Amino acid sequence: MRTPRLAALELRRFGRSRLTRAALVSMVLLPLLYGALYLWSFWDPYGNLGRVPVALVNQDRGATAGGERLTAGDDIAEGLRESGVFDWREVGPEEARAGVESGEFYLSLTVPADFSERIASGGSDDPEAGVLRVRTDDANNYIVGQISRTVFSEVRTAAADKATRTFLDRIFVSFSDIHDATEKAATGADDLAGGIERAKKGSEGLAGGLGDAQTGSEDLLKGLRRLHTGAGDLASGSRQVADGTDQLAGTVNGVADTVRPFLEKNERTIADTARLVADSAAAVRGNLGTLAETAPQAARTSATASETLARIHRTRCETSPLPDPACPDLEKARDAAADAAAVAADVEKLIGDQNGDLTGLDENLAALEKQADALAVRAPRLSEDLGDAVERIDELNRGAAAVAAGAEDLRTGLGAARTGAGNLDDGVDALKSGADDLDGGIYRLVDGSGELAGGLHDGAERIPDLDEAERDRRTGVMADPVRLADSPLHQAANYGTAFAPYFIPLALWVGAMVAYMLIQPLNRRALAAGAPAWRIAVAGWLPVAALGVLQVAALMSVLHWGIGLRMARAAATVGFLLLVTLCFTSIVQWLNARFGAAGRILVLALLMLQLTSAGGTYPVETSPGFFVAVHPYLPMSHVVEALRRLITGGGTAPVTQACAVLLAYTAGALALTAVAARRKQVWTFDRLRPELSL
Repeated sequence: MRTPRLAALELRRFGRSRLTRAALVSMVLLPLLYGALYLWSFWDPYGNLGRVPVALVNQDRGATAGGERLTAGDDIAEGLRESGVFDWREVGPEEARAGVESGEFYLSLTVPADFSERIASGGSDDPEAGVLRVRTDDANNYIVGQISRTVFSEVRTAAADKATRTFLDRIFVSFSDIHDATEKAATGADDLAGGIERAKKGSEGLAGGLGDAQTGSEDLLKGLRRLHTGAGDLASGSRQVADGTDQLAGTVNGVADTVRPFLEKNERTIADTARLVADSAAAVRGNLGTLAETAPQAARTSATASETLARIHRTRCETSPLPDPACPDLEKARDAAADAAAVAADVEKLIGDQNGDLTGLDENLAALEKQADALAVRAPRLSEDLGDAVERIDELNRGAAAVAAGAEDLRTGLGAARTGAGNLDDGVDALKSGADDLDGGIYRLVDGSGELAGGLHDGAERIPDLDEAERDRRTGVMADPVRLADSPLHQAANYGTAFAPYFIPLALWVGAMVAYMLIQPLNRRALAAGAPAWRIAVAGWLPVAALGVLQVAALMSVLHWGIGLRMARAAATVGFLLLVTLCFTSIVQWLNARFGAAGRILVLALLMLQLTSAGGTYPVETSPGFFVAVHPYLPMSHVVEALRRLITGGGTAPVTQACAVLLAYTAGALALTAVAARRKQVWTFDRLRPELSL
C-alpha cells in the first residue's frame, strides 16, 4: 500500500462517529484556542491601563516663588489625569493606605504638603528636593508595580523639569537685568572718557601756556639781574657824585669869597666832573628804558598764567562731578602762579610808584644830565660868574643827592624784584613740570577710561538679553539638555504583536503534541504487514502534518482577521509556519514512536526547555548560562527569531537560517522515526508487556 493511502486510512477512521469527528475538529482548533486566547489576553495591556484603579493623595498647599504662585501638586495631579495611564481616584491618605492593603487600589501616589515649597526652594540658600511618595503591594499585582515605577519616573522627570524651568527662567531674567545695568555703566564710562578727553586737551594747553610763561619768567629774571647790577653801579656812582657835589657846594658856599681863585685854577676839573655826571645820568636813563619795557610784559604774562591755572582748578576740582586725580598738583601750581604774578605786579608797581617812580627818576636824571652839561659848558666861565656858579652848584648838589637816593631805592627795589623773579621762575618751572606730569597722567587716564568703556560694552554684549520667547526656548534646552531621539526600526504595533512570534510556535507545538495523543505515530497495520520503515514513518507523519496545515490556516486567519495581527510579510509568514508545523510534527512523532508512552512526557519536557531558552519574552542573554548554552540548538529558538523578522520586518537572514535548521530537524526526525519503525517490526517482551502505559 502506498504511503498517501496509509496516511489517508489513519485520518479516515476519525470519520466513523460524531465523537471521532469532534476529536478531529478539536485537534484542528486546539492551537487556535491556545494561541489566539493567549495573544488576545495579552494583545494591548498598556492601552487598557486606564481601567486600573489607583489612589492619588494631593496634600500640596502650594508656595510662592519669584512673586508667582506655584502649585506643583495640582499640576502633577492634572497631568496624571490627562495622561490616561491608570484610573486615578483622588482620596484621603487613610483611604489610600487602606485601599492598597485591601486590594481596592493597586497603588497610591501621595504629594506631600510641602512639595511646592521644596520645589520653590531651588533658588534659595537652602534648596530641598521635592518628594513624591509611592505605595505599592506586590501581593496585589507585581507587574502593576513595575509599570508604576516607569510611570512615576516620568512624573518625577516632568516635575523636576518644571522646577528647573522656573529656576532657569529667573536666572535668565536676572541676566537681562544685569545686561541693562552694564549698558548704563558703559554709557557712563563713555561720558567719563569724553570728559577725560576734554581734560586731556586742557592739560595740553596748560602745559603749553606754562612753557611760554617759563620762557618769559626766565627772560624777566635775566633782565632784572642786569638791571640790578646796573642799578648797583648807578647807586654807587650817584652816591659818589652826590658826595662830590655836596663837598663842592659846601666848599663853594663856605669859601665863596676865596673860591674864585680856586675856580680859576680848577675850571677844567669842574668841567670834566660835570661831563662825567652828565654821561652817568645818560647811561642810567638808558637802562631805565629796558626795565620799563620788560617789567609790564612780565607782569601781564604772570597774571595770565595765574588766571589760567585758577580757572582750570575751579573747572576740574571745584565744579566737576568727577574730581580730577591731579587736583593736589593743580592747587600747588595755582598758588605758585599767584605768588609769581604778585611779584611781577610789585615790580611793575615799583617802576610806576611815585616814591620810586622811574619817570621822575628819569626826569631827575635828565635834569642832572642837563645841569651837568650846562656846568661842563659853563665851567670855563665860572670864575667870571661866581654867584651864578654857586647857585648852580647848590642846585647840582640837590639834584645829585636826589639821584643818589633814587638810585639806592631803585637798587633795593630791583634786588627785591630780582628775588621775586627768581621765585617766579622757580614756581613757573615747577608748574611746568607739574603740568607735564598732569598731562601724562591724564593721557594714561584717557587710555584707562577707554578700556573701561570698551570692556563694559563688550561685557554688555556677552551678557544675554533675552525676550520671553527666547528665554522659554533656552530654558527648555537647559532644563532638558539631553533628549532621547527614539527611532525604532520595525516597531511592533502593540504588545500582542510583539509576543506573537513566541505564542504561535507554542500553539503549533501543543497542536502536534495533542494530535499524536489521538493518532498513532506508526501505522500498526503497516508494521504488521512488514512495509518499508521509511514508508511507515512518512505515513504516520503525513496525517498530523495535514492537520498542522489546517491548524496554521485556522490560527492565522483568526489572528489576522479576528484579533488584528498585521504582518510585514504575511504570505512568507504563513509559508514559514507550514514548515514549522511540518518540523514540529516530525519531532513529536519521533519521540512518541521511539519512546512510546514516555515519549509524551519527553515532548512536554522538550516544550518547556524550548520555551525557557527561546528568548521569547526577555533576551536570552538575561537567562542563566544553561539556557544560553542550549538556545542555538533548539528549533523553537530559530522559529521565534524568524517570526519576529517576518511579522515586524527586518532582514531575512534569520529566516533563511531558520528554514535550514527546520529542514534539517524535519529530515533528521523522519530518519530517526524510520529507525524506530524498523525496530517496532521486531516484537520483544517489553513491547508485549510495557512497564508504563498512558
